[in-house]
Amino acid sequence: MRRLLPSLACLLLTLTACGGSGDGGGGGSGGQDPIKVGLIVSLTGNYTPLGSEDKKAVELAVEQVNAQGGLLGRKVELVTRDDKTAPDQGIVAYNQIKGEIDALIGPVFSNSALAIEPLAERDKMPYLSLAPAQEQVEPIKKHIFVTPALSSMYAERFLQYIQAEGIKTIAVGWDSKSAYSVSGHEAMVELAPKYGVTIAVDEPYETTTSDFSPMFTHVRESQAEALVFWGSGAPGVTAAKQYVASGLKTPLFLTASQASKLWLEPMGAAAEGMTVQSAIGVVGEHLPDGKQKQVIEQMAKPYAEKHGYPPPQFAQDGYSASLLLFEAIRKANSTDKAKIQQALETMDLITPNGRFQYSATDHSGLSPEYISVNTVKDGKFVPTEWAKEQLAKTVSALG
Repeated sequence: MRRLLPSLACLLLTLTACGGSGDGGGGGSGGQDPIKVGLIVSLTGNYTPLGSEDKKAVELAVEQVNAQGGLLGRKVELVTRDDKTAPDQGIVAYNQIKGEIDALIGPVFSNSALAIEPLAERDKMPYLSLAPAQEQVEPIKKHIFVTPALSSMYAERFLQYIQAEGIKTIAVGWDSKSAYSVSGHEAMVELAPKYGVTIAVDEPYETTTSDFSPMFTHVRESQAEALVFWGSGAPGVTAAKQYVASGLKTPLFLTASQASKLWLEPMGAAAEGMTVQSAIGVVGEHLPDGKQKQVIEQMAKPYAEKHGYPPPQFAQDGYSASLLLFEAIRKANSTDKAKIQQALETMDLITPNGRFQYSATDHSGLSPEYISVNTVKDGKFVPTEWAKEQLAKTVSALG
């Protein structure tokens, strides 16, 4: 039977009963040597706010598992590198650590993730990406798995909400230099007819864009009933602030890259009423009791105690990746890379991001049902009434 509860849920209760005591044919080192997990995230550069939250969450997961004795009777050790929000530096970071790690988590920057991907595949390195770009898993690469919901899933979830709201015509702004944004835009264009939606304004920009007034002018002159903005990092704040200043009345819809205090704090009161997507874990307090909420609280409470604020979108991704990897190692009873890969391909696990069901033909594992569409109220992300109803149905099915 596949395991539905995460490895740490088991580990926090009776870890030694859940895992073995040796390497089980693992990486060739002694049974007491640490299990080394590579973590490559943006700690400098444009995506620093995202990568730093992933790092905090992965560190929390490692602290929790080590506090209970580790995995397979061994401690887990992080080997962390900075990709500097640059694909070439991601490659440098990977080459620095590939010989000493048993598996890899990261990066959060889709362009870096895509740059590392062929190297990890060549080296048969189990790789849990923190980036949502579609190209990572379409087509399937044997050793590459994605932890966030894919860009296409965020696109479809917004279209489901847009249809439910009776909106027929939208504008789309997207970053032509971001793989995440490009993938999301392409999915939205492809899926819009399915939901009876017309895209009246299709506006590309670049990550370095500092003036979004032309976009807002085009939206104002159109029949668009909502503006869906795809962007990560600085553009999400810059565009949202300029949107408020422009006086544009067309509602602004933002993707999950803005589901963080890193967007809320610089926006301040101006964020009130805006629509922002997020992973289900970001709004865990609004869910009915059950397995999904239990797993979210397993992360959220200690994270908030340690850092003074609830875990944002990116932290959810990092913690979920850790749970998936730890459970794969436990199931494999080994750090052998081939066995970890096989364990991931049969994974069925509830994480703060939702229920993952990886398979040989699906290395994303999630579905759009685990994405929330929220409104900013009193400086917090609160699910819309539509999202509350949808999420309640989803989590109730998990028990």
